[in-house]
Amino acid sequence: MPSFVYSIPMTTRFRGITTREGMLIEGVAGWGEFCPFTEYDDAESVPWLAAAVEAADVGWPAPVRDRVPVNCIVPAVDPQRAHEIVTASGCATAKVKVADAPGSLAADLERVAAVRDALGPAGFVRVDANARWDVDEAVEAIRALDKEAGGLQYVEQPCPSIEELATVRRRVDVRIAADESIRRAEDPLRVAVAGAADIAILKCAPLGGVRRALAVAEACGLPCVVSSALQTSVGLAAEIALAGALPELDFACGLGTGALLAADVAADPLVPVAGWLPVPGKAPEPTRRAALAASTERTLWWEARRGRVAAHRSRTP
Repeated sequence: MPSFVYSIPMTTRFRGITTREGMLIEGVAGWGEFCPFTEYDDAESVPWLAAAVEAADVGWPAPVRDRVPVNCIVPAVDPQRAHEIVTASGCATAKVKVADAPGSLAADLERVAAVRDALGPAGFVRVDANARWDVDEAVEAIRALDKEAGGLQYVEQPCPSIEELATVRRRVDVRIAADESIRRAEDPLRVAVAGAADIAILKCAPLGGVRRALAVAEACGLPCVVSSALQTSVGLAAEIALAGALPELDFACGLGTGALLAADVAADPLVPVAGWLPVPGKAPEPTRRAALAASTERTLWWEARRGRVAAHRSRTP
């Protein structure tokens, strides 16, 4: 399958990175994106390759809606910048990154207050801790953030383990959403999150594609929010296709991450308009490949990685 490796600067440091890299793969059905983060090993990268191959060779199930609501993303930035991001987004829901560094609660509270001010009283504020807290830290932080936000819609992955999520859920009056607990589980189809979370966060890339993610949604039995994995519009299209195919979609999805990239491989990137994204039939054509090509060294690194992951995938039952 023909491929291309991109390297794109970020507009804001996110997940500890300032440049996003990945590989685009072309097949009979269109383009797919293989972009597991560089620290992921070959085994954890297998579903990412499966998702890319699904998009390139098979395509996606028919959608049940033609557009999906989207939240804006607020990285760990100062309050003024947070206010600007929300105001410019046109979204009625904002997901705010918190717990970016030890002792960040005071800054997190200021950021959340700025987001609430930008959204107004009718908007929805949700926060994502990326499993950075222990139980007691989570309970303290969630109560303070909920008060500052004038009510949080939910808190995403406050702690690492299912058991910790369940304990936090019993001690706070805010919905808990599970993300890493599902997508990084040994078997996402069998992970029991019903007692630990109120909402399931799904990302089709780390779950192995749209069809696999739909099966996980059915198995977990919780309301679902689809989120992206910091992809270009090629990979983002698959995440939107998942949101478009879910039987129920009660919450805005975390699919506005294109704003975190300084450029996109597609000439017409998938960015929200007034808080909505259209559901595509396939990924957009990556016409800006030449302008965003990675160096020869990084291209060879990604090609070698794809080969290793493909070999690992062929040995996986």
